Amino acid sequence: MTQRIEAPTKIEIALLEPFAGLPLDRIVVPSTGTEINDAAADLATARFVGFDTESKPVFAKGEVSDGPHVVQFSTLERAYIFQLHRPECHEAVGALLASIAVVKVGFGLRSDQDQLPRKLGVHPRAVLDLNAVFRRHGYRKAIGVKAAVAVVFKQKFQKSRRMTTSNWARRELMPNQLIYAANDAYAAVKVLDALRLSEDELPITDVARSEGGSSASAAHPGH
Repeated sequence: MTQRIEAPTKIEIALLEPFAGLPLDRIVVPSTGTEINDAAADLATARFVGFDTESKPVFAKGEVSDGPHVVQFSTLERAYIFQLHRPECHEAVGALLASIAVVKVGFGLRSDQDQLPRKLGVHPRAVLDLNAVFRRHGYRKAIGVKAAVAVVFKQKFQKSRRMTTSNWARRELMPNQLIYAANDAYAAVKVLDALRLSEDELPITDVARSEGGSSASAAHPGH
């Protein structure tokens, strides 16, 4: 029987050194058709990319979100922030989401998988929720990005509630919004890379397996 492990507490995490995320100069917000195609082409070369979405919050009772408004992907080198108010982004983002060649890695991805088909008409495939990986290793409760960074790197991942609830439908996102969104995705792929698990150990949805159902290579995200 797998030993049940407790995640670090908020107090324990607060004492750790900060996690060094991506700086602004490694965060790309493609806006033209060429920039969007170049971003998608770069991401398509990676087997694993960090993935998350952001939506403008709703506060009125009964109001339904029309999000997500932002979809972010990250390799180990750079992050791309796609703003869905740009129709030019929809085809590129939809193709990445539907691809089984690019595994989308994140935490607590169920809501993202529910919202994206309504927004883009695409069901995400080849998705890896890192919560499932940590459960397999004995963690009793869902592990979010903060706990995972604390476990794997002994560092503190800082998430601002002010940024979480900021207006993600803005035509031009603020620098601190870009850093927040990019590093949600970057931290996921960074954690996966550090775990050094083989691909066959990963509970990926809709993944194409090699003949015989095995893979000899380790999962090295972003390469």
